[in-house]
Amino acid sequence: MIKEGLLPLPQSGLRRNYLGFWNIAAQSIANIAPSATPALIVPLVFGITGNGAWMAYGFATVALLLVATNINVFAHRSASPGALYTFVAQGLGPTWGVISGWSLVIAYTIIGSSVLAGLANYVTVLAHRFMGDGFDFGLTVGAMLIGGLVAWFLAYRDVKLSTQFMLATEFVSISIIMVLVFIFFAQHKRLIDPAQFVFAGLNASGLRQGLVLAIFSFVGFESATALGHEAKNPKHSIPASVLFTVIATGAYFVISSYTLVTAFHGHRPTLDQSNAPLDVLSQLVGIPLLGPLVDVGITIGFFACALACVTAGARILYAMSRHGLFHQAASATHPTHETPHVAVSIASLIVILVPLIMLFARVKVLDIYGITGTLSTFGLLLPYILVSIAAPLYLRARGEPSGVATIVAILSVIAMLVPVVGSVYPVPAPPYNILPYIFVALLLVGLARFLYLRGKQPTIVSAIQADLVSEVEELSA
Repeated sequence: MIKEGLLPLPQSGLRRNYLGFWNIAAQSIANIAPSATPALIVPLVFGITGNGAWMAYGFATVALLLVATNINVFAHRSASPGALYTFVAQGLGPTWGVISGWSLVIAYTIIGSSVLAGLANYVTVLAHRFMGDGFDFGLTVGAMLIGGLVAWFLAYRDVKLSTQFMLATEFVSISIIMVLVFIFFAQHKRLIDPAQFVFAGLNASGLRQGLVLAIFSFVGFESATALGHEAKNPKHSIPASVLFTVIATGAYFVISSYTLVTAFHGHRPTLDQSNAPLDVLSQLVGIPLLGPLVDVGITIGFFACALACVTAGARILYAMSRHGLFHQAASATHPTHETPHVAVSIASLIVILVPLIMLFARVKVLDIYGITGTLSTFGLLLPYILVSIAAPLYLRARGEPSGVATIVAILSVIAMLVPVVGSVYPVPAPPYNILPYIFVALLLVGLARFLYLRGKQPTIVSAIQADLVSEVEELSA
């Protein structure tokens, strides 16, 4: 707990000036798990938007660039392991910062749970190619445990090792998919697909619902901001990595969705009914061997995302613990590895236990992926909205021009309200209809603890404010 006389807090024990641009970018890219999007989400977007799938991803890219611009208002001026938790607190005050921070903890740990389920699913898919389907439950449990424990070890041991691993795995996975795209168009001998520029049957409602899923594909792009104390030249490398992540993954999503829609013209089953569209694409180009390689790449991509979630979630827990908002033990750093090892262990435990509990409760693996993935998305949309509101207020408080920032903030809030509204109306089928209420209940737990601590220890607000000011001054020095 924070005690009087410790304002601002002492320097963190995280390893400073350690991670370069590509290490930082790897954190955000892995958190998105872009290699899985063409296989799992693009078919769903196509089912809603038809030939307008690439347009939905184009709009989503613009929307997230607006949010990224708001995030970078803070990232250019301060650096912290608290990421959007500290950014929102700097602009809107500690209470809203705590709400944002707790929301991020929910988001990162539950996304980690979701992708462990995705990893387990693809492990069984690969196993079916060689062993049949008699070992699914054991393989699923084993994949979740091994994936979660290896993610814990890498995040516990060395943040650079974990980011390098994430960068390598996502690079390989995306490269295989882009090779498929290149070969397809080389054989197709035509880049322009006229059907995808007619938009027959596409309406505003369909585009809005498709945009919801497309935006969901990007969640986690901001997680590089959680490495603020470990980055080299953070006020340049972190903002650059945030923008690079949105632009690069946005282009990849547009290209892959455009390619899959083109490839599936006249194919049965249709894209929205295919459970392995990239396998189909590998067969269409006459290189079926690439299908299993893509499956391996997606499996590794899921693991990289789980690792990224543990890394980011642990640093949010670490930052909040330093402010007395979580158990003090989570504010410790390893004397040798200089990682927030206790927070890493807590985040890893949540990531592993949630999907295992659901699995033993007889929830199907893909349902675990969908349910937890949807729940976690609420945990990121809220901080995106809050940081957008906070950005112009923060600039105004510093006496800096805020006119353009205000316009960007308004546009980004409107853009983020699209998936928020689309997630609750029309009312989705059970159990998705109760997920917003579960998220609110989890959020209220963290808020209730903050209100309790603030009443018991009034200095907690001034302690947080002093620490936030010290971070800005330290970076400016």
